[in-house]
Amino acid sequence: MPDGISERKRAHLELCADGEVEYQRKTTLLDEVDLVHEALPELATSDLSTETTLLGKTLRAPLLITGMTGGTSEATAINRDLAMVAEAHGIAFGLGSQRAMQREPTLASTFEVRAHAPTALVLANLGVVQAAQLATADVERLVRAIDADAVCLHCNPAQELIQPGGDRDFRGGLAAIARLVRELPCAVVVKETGCGISRATAERLRDAGVRAIDVSGAGGTSWVKVEALRGDPAAHALGSEFAEWGIPTAAAVLGVRGLGLSCIASGGIRSGLDVAKVIALGAVAAGVALPVFRAYTAGGTEGARKFVAGLVDGLRTAMLLTGARDLATLGRVPFVTGPMLETWMKLGGGE
Repeated sequence: MPDGISERKRAHLELCADGEVEYQRKTTLLDEVDLVHEALPELATSDLSTETTLLGKTLRAPLLITGMTGGTSEATAINRDLAMVAEAHGIAFGLGSQRAMQREPTLASTFEVRAHAPTALVLANLGVVQAAQLATADVERLVRAIDADAVCLHCNPAQELIQPGGDRDFRGGLAAIARLVRELPCAVVVKETGCGISRATAERLRDAGVRAIDVSGAGGTSWVKVEALRGDPAAHALGSEFAEWGIPTAAAVLGVRGLGLSCIASGGIRSGLDVAKVIALGAVAAGVALPVFRAYTAGGTEGARKFVAGLVDGLRTAMLLTGARDLATLGRVPFVTGPMLETWMKLGGGE
């Protein structure tokens, strides 16, 4: 493409496959969350239910493979295969940014997964900056073109500021979100891309009509790092300075608790226990990207299937060990938090 979007997406995939793209010093702070053990759960594993409803669709487990890619030839197989994994496990699947498709409609095929995931919850994806420049009808066409159930509007100012040629004007984002929530016929999810959403920002989104957010906190993949590795020396220097920027995932989830929003927790989710912890903190589902992508690159579709199955097994184990028969009960189990997470909560509020 003239502006190199496809080349950039290809570089992102190569770096995420085996590059040092994760936070090093900052964690999700899920390591500072302990769920209280129940020695007498009075449950059998057959009693457990991981079923939930997200954006109007029933999921067999509270999991979302979050948007990763699109717009390159490699993305076609990745999206197809991971959508098949989502379908097999009864979980949700998110696509990467459709900016490339919006600029070059022939790239639509790299995002088309519905034939491979006929019943899955599929989420379209567009940057807030790009969405603000489009009429509502144009955004709707992007969603309808891939037969998605909902659209994610992603906020990524930190990534854009490090990315050579990235966006530099972020004005009008909230107004655009409010317009699209009001005018689109499908559900709208507002998400970050690894730096988290604060309580104050979540309140602004709620007041704009948003009902679902993906906090996508810090502690997992750093897209600042990805762009720094991909960029020139100036981008590398600035990216190194801001590589650990963001609100840890656990702090972001707790920070939006009690606001009446459906909260998806992504950013550094690496195990079924992590999934259980974010549900206990108030999330309705957990999102994963890098670990399932790496499982896929190492072992193909079967590798990705096994990784997702492991998440579900870990979640079910945590549920039994806390005496939680279902996810609603898991959302009420007692938990203990550590000093750094307590500090974040004093700053950010929350219940």
